[in-house]
Amino acid sequence: MLLALTASTLYAQFPANDADAKYATELLKPGVTAPDFKLKDIAGKTQKLSKLIKGKYTVIDFWASWCPDCRKDIPNVLRMYQKFAPQGVQFVGVSFDTEVEKWKAVVDKYGLNYPQVSELKKMRESEVASAYGVKWIPSMVLLDKEGKVMLSTVLSDKMERTLTEVMAKEHPAEKKGTSQRVQIDGSKGQLAAIIQKPELAQGQRCPMVMLCHGFSGRKDGPMFEIIADSLSAHGIASIRFDFNGHGESEGDFVEMTVPNEVEDAKHVYEYVRDLRYVSDVAIVGHSQGGVVAGMTAGELGTDAFRAVVLMAPAAVLRDDAIRGSTMGATYDPLDPPEYVSLFGNLKLGREYIKTAFSLPIYETSAKYQGPALIVHGTADRVVPYTYGERYHQIWPKSELVILDAYDHGFGQNIYRADEVVSDFLIKTLK
Repeated sequence: MLLALTASTLYAQFPANDADAKYATELLKPGVTAPDFKLKDIAGKTQKLSKLIKGKYTVIDFWASWCPDCRKDIPNVLRMYQKFAPQGVQFVGVSFDTEVEKWKAVVDKYGLNYPQVSELKKMRESEVASAYGVKWIPSMVLLDKEGKVMLSTVLSDKMERTLTEVMAKEHPAEKKGTSQRVQIDGSKGQLAAIIQKPELAQGQRCPMVMLCHGFSGRKDGPMFEIIADSLSAHGIASIRFDFNGHGESEGDFVEMTVPNEVEDAKHVYEYVRDLRYVSDVAIVGHSQGGVVAGMTAGELGTDAFRAVVLMAPAAVLRDDAIRGSTMGATYDPLDPPEYVSLFGNLKLGREYIKTAFSLPIYETSAKYQGPALIVHGTADRVVPYTYGERYHQIWPKSELVILDAYDHGFGQNIYRADEVVSDFLIKTLK
């Protein structure tokens, strides 16, 4: 998974700082049986953990109404509860409030309807905090059906990612439809592609979504596979493909440029537009693929696409070419060499640098004026999220989702990022 995420980025992905390494060191370790406890709820009734969980997967959420970080995290926790409770996951809130009325006010304000209990003691005086090793809030602990710890974390995104994977194993989704490998003429030879198509009745048509990977990436990997599966389950087809010089497609990487990737995308558009079962087309791009998606939409016009989605669009690539520094490699931007050596024995060609130097990224993309979504993370050190904000400024019909503390590959919780994208496409296309 890490390899796939790294390969789909514009630059080499550096691991983001994980707050657990600083704040979760004393929390219970996986495999440990969680200590039972008896605490009173807001109404003053005593609740016992072992009776509340009743053989279910359980999330224990340690928090307090006076904690700013906890209140900031409540929407995430509440969304998880609404998502996973129907799948059989129990949530239990353990508060370190000392005043019932203030505790109750926040519970009522946010509609925290799962069991809420407290000792009404400060965290440093709490027996439960001591038993679970809680030194920081918010903190969360996930228990399996036998009451053993599966995960202890201060990061709700990590908890959601783990719950998604656990529930996928508990309730595996039945995949319907077909998958087909095809070859499409591109700018530098044949492009390898995979079409994922839902079950359709005779003569039935459906939307098609093009998925464009980033610099040095490929069509395979969790980011686009998750989106493709979600779309297929909702009656939407998708096509993910390798750009020229990438993956299974023809061409040499050293000859790849953003303009010839735009040409590749146009060829793919023409191919799917001619499929009899395709009603409308949308396009999604991550990183450099986001730049390609935006420019392709601009060049083909608003009527060509029902929707455009950009995930961490790497419009920074032009500024980097002007600075003469790409992925740690430096060069003279006014007189670039034949190629620049990059990670993994990749060679960035002179033509890439020359075309990127004056690439009209926003000017071209602005010609598209239809529905759009931009998703970017505030912890993106590869492409600062301000580049995503500018797309939102040039597209009046766009939505902007900024994911707090997410990196360039959305590694904090790729399922969350993909859910945002899939939900937008399903809403817009269906």
